[in-house]
Amino acid sequence: IFIAIILHAVVQEYALDKINRRLHLSKVKHSKFNESGQLVAFHLTSMVWCLYVEGYVSNPRSLWENYPHVYLPFQVKFFYLCQLAYWLHALPELYFQKVRKVRAGWVAAPCLGDAPSGFLTRLGLILLLLQYLAEFFFHMARLVYFTDENNEKLFNVWAVVFVVTRLFTLTLYILVIGFGLPRVENQALDPERGNFFSFLFNNILFRMSVLLLVCLFQASVMWRFIHFQLRRWREYWNEQSSRKRAAAGAKQPAKPLKRDSGESENGTSPRTKKLKSP
Repeated sequence: IFIAIILHAVVQEYALDKINRRLHLSKVKHSKFNESGQLVAFHLTSMVWCLYVEGYVSNPRSLWENYPHVYLPFQVKFFYLCQLAYWLHALPELYFQKVRKVRAGWVAAPCLGDAPSGFLTRLGLILLLLQYLAEFFFHMARLVYFTDENNEKLFNVWAVVFVVTRLFTLTLYILVIGFGLPRVENQALDPERGNFFSFLFNNILFRMSVLLLVCLFQASVMWRFIHFQLRRWREYWNEQSSRKRAAAGAKQPAKPLKRDSGESENGTSPRTKKLKSP
């Protein structure tokens, strides 16, 4: 945790503060820019580390073969320790920033997400890789938006990546919990070998309950995402229509004042008056 605090300060001092001095952002945007900058650095490092540690993408069967995976390689164990250290170091920062409870939940969620990885370490590595891939594009899009508010192309890229990662996440859960773990040979409770959970996955009721919870959670995430996208598109089209109406109003020529054809500008008739005969 202390190392994470030091690295946080180094990124802030030598990268983000220098960029902030050039952008001259407001106080709110300044805070969001720092938050996204820190998370971009963390997510990029975590993704590279996941690809370096794991070799399970090319062989999905390795996610459940020889389960339980009691003896972890040093790189895998150190990776999980660093993940927990980073998210735990962020909790006191939230207190000092007096942020909302929603953002506190966003920070606490990865800590809770790492908990199931205690007995599904290989699956947890791939799930974290997918999660951090989507988060990386989101925070990169925010950084680009703060530098140029007219540039929102990366948000569209993030939307596509988010949907794809959600589908891959759900597919992996169904593949591993629904089909892979029930085929494990050692499904008896054996504390001496570290086998505590295999017998649970042998129960079809337990597997269906876990998959149902996963599907409900993924559905709620997708519902919030769709609601956010619809609101964003509605605001975009409303802004575009208001701009078009303002431009049309500016181009419309002013109507000339109507004058009486029989009167001059000073109110007198331009015709010469006939003098009455005496």
